[in-house]
Amino acid sequence: MDILSIVGFIGGIGVLVFGIISGGDIRSYWDKGSVFITIGGTITALMLNFPLKSMKNVLPAMKNVFFTKKQDPIKIINTLVELAEQARKGGLLSLEEKAKGFKDEFMSRAVMTVIDSHDPQSVREMLETELNYVEERHGATHAILEKGASYAPAFGMIGTLIGLINMLRTLDKPDTLGPNMSIAMITTFYGSVLANVIFLPMAGKLKVLSANELFCKQLIIEGVLAIQVGENPRLIKEKLMGYLPQNTKNKKAGAKGAKEEKDGKAPEPKRQKA
Repeated sequence: MDILSIVGFIGGIGVLVFGIISGGDIRSYWDKGSVFITIGGTITALMLNFPLKSMKNVLPAMKNVFFTKKQDPIKIINTLVELAEQARKGGLLSLEEKAKGFKDEFMSRAVMTVIDSHDPQSVREMLETELNYVEERHGATHAILEKGASYAPAFGMIGTLIGLINMLRTLDKPDTLGPNMSIAMITTFYGSVLANVIFLPMAGKLKVLSANELFCKQLIIEGVLAIQVGENPRLIKEKLMGYLPQNTKNKKAGAKGAKEEKDGKAPEPKRQKA
């Protein structure tokens, strides 16, 4: 569960509600006609713009914003190093049972592919093809959310125009001015909320999660290929750590130093260059 996303979403809704009730009645911000125009119009436009296969992935992806944590590349590297050590002792076939127990399906498939194939180039092509498919699927979801962020305000403006036209046509009927004006103003409000509280923030968060997932999968590909050709586990670790950004390495070094201090060991000072 991603606490930051949940807090951000609830906080955004809370800010809106507080702003409404501090200066008016929240009930005046509800209009079913406006909801129908804005939400219904946005959904139908997305259905027209994208295939069903892509649309079906949107709701599960939006759920991932709140219930999926970023993968830890350090843990993946440590797992790959353990596999490399085991492969050096017992051969690639000794990894089969361990591969079947991985929760990460991509890691499991990658290791099993290495066991079953003797050609590193074929393994790379197979795994990178799957990686490209994942990237393409994620990109389609991001595009849908970003399009939704542009359609929602547009349908809000359409609702505003509908309300104004209806209001101008019935100026001689004072009892219709209120409902028509409500549609005219609230649809724009709904469109802006949908775009800036739901679509754009979720698209941004999914892009971050996607980049992290693709990076971790690329680490797995490089790691299992190194295991297949029998590279030294220590060299595999150094090679994979080289892909990490410096701030991640610094966090790891800090955590290691804190652990050594907790165990009663002072961290070794860095050597000064002469």
